[in-house]
Amino acid sequence: MEEGDWGIHDGLQNTRRRVENMAPSLIVLVGDVMLDRFIYGYANNLNPRAPVPVLKETHREQGAGAAAHVARGLTSLQHNVSIFGVVGDDEAGADVIDALEEAGIKSDGVAVLENWRTTVKTRFIASRESLIANKQMMLRVDEEEPGDVSVEVAELLANQASELLSKAGALVISDYGKGVVNDETAKSLIEQAKAASVPVICDPKLTGLHRTKDADVVIFESRGLELMRRRLSKSTEEEAAWELVEEHGWDSLLVLGGQNGVDLYKSGQEHTHVSCTLLEPRQQIGLIDAAVVAVVAARALSLSDLDMAHLANAACECILQAEDAAHFAIDRKTLCTRLDEVAWSMQISQR
Repeated sequence: MEEGDWGIHDGLQNTRRRVENMAPSLIVLVGDVMLDRFIYGYANNLNPRAPVPVLKETHREQGAGAAAHVARGLTSLQHNVSIFGVVGDDEAGADVIDALEEAGIKSDGVAVLENWRTTVKTRFIASRESLIANKQMMLRVDEEEPGDVSVEVAELLANQASELLSKAGALVISDYGKGVVNDETAKSLIEQAKAASVPVICDPKLTGLHRTKDADVVIFESRGLELMRRRLSKSTEEEAAWELVEEHGWDSLLVLGGQNGVDLYKSGQEHTHVSCTLLEPRQQIGLIDAAVVAVVAARALSLSDLDMAHLANAACECILQAEDAAHFAIDRKTLCTRLDEVAWSMQISQR
């Protein structure tokens, strides 16, 4: 390997050792929680009346999704997570609470609202019976409340979260645009976190980028950056990325490209690209959640920006090669194993 490659190899090994021995810290997580449902089966035939596949259901799975899925990943890295969000007073809401508590996550900060519908994302996943390893998502159905959480509830959750910021290792804002995070509460939380020198990691909807002003790391997928490129009338995604970083005062923008790796745009530095090392990715449900977990770990360990990008890429690869999206959440052992595998593949490729 060339000198630069050896530096990356040693950086991966050092990151793996540090993640293995990472001390727990308090992570304040504010955002939208939901229930993820997965309906699996075989799709061997087409409907005779329409050009659509017929799913022969075999089984169902479900788990905590969105911000709650991020909480699962952070907890699996031994962090203490305080999550703030809302669910409805319904069966799906109870399922989310149960899933959090089963994962060892306190649900005190999750408000149960009457006359509110818990967000549920149902994915129909199928394969042909002769190709059971090649699963594909056929359809996703979303059930959700048409309106936003009230301003009063959003302020209450933000106030509860802000009380913990002085002793937090990071603030994570996971905004799916349901009103749990609004303009005022986002601004207040970020300002308080910055005043306490607490890193802020945001996973926003593209329509909510203005709520991430001055965040330390903002994360979204490459298709989101391509959409922003068009909105900003830029000729390249890189030009769009730098304009977004400058416009919103971000320290860093991390763009997830799935099998195309990750790109890091850090204010005042050159663009960094880390290639995906997988040959045949299986799926990418939960990609952003895994990256958020990796970035929190990188900040907790005071890793360099290059090491943070490699750690985020390794976390994304754990998702890309996962077989069971319903139960998979990034954990310390899986992440460390992936870091070792990437470092080892660098050595093998030179033989």
